[in-house]
Amino acid sequence: MKVAITSQGPELRSQTDPRFGRAAWVIIIDPATKEFEAVDNSVNVNAFKGAGIQAATLIADKGADVLMTGHCGPNAFNTLNAAGVKVVNGITGTVEETLEKFIAGGAEYASDANVEGHAGQNR
Repeated sequence: MKVAITSQGPELRSQTDPRFGRAAWVIIIDPATKEFEAVDNSVNVNAFKGAGIQAATLIADKGADVLMTGHCGPNAFNTLNAAGVKVVNGITGTVEETLEKFIAGGAEYASDANVEGHAGQNR
């Protein structure tokens, strides 16, 4: 199993990032071994549109089974759902604290996006 956690930095002690598609980093972790890969998400941070969908595709391609983030919009949520990736919203703290909560069984899977999409909004 692999868990993806949005992060502000490339280390387990980094603070989680509440944004999904525009998170600076995504940490992909094996909860059993705590081996991880820090994935630079800078290509999506400044994307004009589609950041959530692109980040969701990246996470699915990395083999993550679960995404833990602060906020996940409807397009990203649907892309993750189609790829079989479960979503946990509302995370806070460090990546390591978030992982420990997941390992302890304290993660509640989302049934839908927890923020509105950006389609049609002026930027």
